[in-house]
Amino acid sequence: MTSSIFDRHLPHAEPSTMVAFAENSLDRRSEYRAEDCVDRAFETDGVHAFALAGGKLVVKHDEKIIDPLFAPYELSGLDPIVEETILLGYLKNGEPRLAVPVRADPDALHEPLKAADGRTLYRQQMLDDDLLGQFAQASSLLTWNGNNRFCGRCGAANRMEIGGYRRVCTACGHQTFPRTDPVAIMLTIDVERDRCLLGRSYHFPEGMYSCLAGFVEPGETIEHAVRRETLEESGIRIGRVRYHASQPWPMPHSLMIGCYAEAKSFEIHRDEQELEDCRWFTRAETVELLARTASVDPATGATISPPKGAIAHRLMRDWLDWPTP
Repeated sequence: MTSSIFDRHLPHAEPSTMVAFAENSLDRRSEYRAEDCVDRAFETDGVHAFALAGGKLVVKHDEKIIDPLFAPYELSGLDPIVEETILLGYLKNGEPRLAVPVRADPDALHEPLKAADGRTLYRQQMLDDDLLGQFAQASSLLTWNGNNRFCGRCGAANRMEIGGYRRVCTACGHQTFPRTDPVAIMLTIDVERDRCLLGRSYHFPEGMYSCLAGFVEPGETIEHAVRRETLEESGIRIGRVRYHASQPWPMPHSLMIGCYAEAKSFEIHRDEQELEDCRWFTRAETVELLARTASVDPATGATISPPKGAIAHRLMRDWLDWPTP
């Protein structure tokens, strides 16, 4: 029997380290978050914070340097909401790293301050990998806390505890914890014909094709989600499923779970409400696709790939790079 992508070792030691938002060297000390951990962090020499305004990261930006870190005294001009500060963790030297929501208008900042959303940060490579991962943690936690101000059981106000990792109802005591929404994203492979299945959603940039994806539903395994979503969106039945890599995705707080899926049928019947197009790409076509990104002028009519850093890009690239017998 011919070997395939489902039978061989990975092309990289850990593909998850090769996607955006994945690196984060902070020591979270998750078992040691005391009620006063944020107050103590603010009092520690060397503490720095991310400032987020309207969900965007505020950075100090000049022609040569982009600095996303603020000392506590630098936050005053941004009108910080100190009581909603999140403790992200600690550097190796013990320096705390915080995330602080601010009331400043992200679209009315004065030079040298600018604000950028997560997609802009990674697509324009504004931060190094480690800072980008810390931003993902900060953005996800601030969004979750902001969306859970009231108890889902009785409707009373929630209060933040242990540095932003728990919210407790002030009336009934119900506890809630940060959520991560799992999303299965899969590159379906026709092993015999050596081609992959890609689709384009109506909201994609012009010409972009990517892997199919969908949320993992309650009571569903990752493998079943891969099979269900692929069948629903493209009409393709799936056999074997192989996990490959994952990616934190702070828009707002998802985890992309990247898999390869083995096609067991080949005639496409796309869901026209979900996909504008869906088709098979040969290995040569995929190589050409990855050579083009969203910076290509759409007027050329060229198909383009997701940008580098996206897990869909990684799945496609690693399929091409996988050792062949």
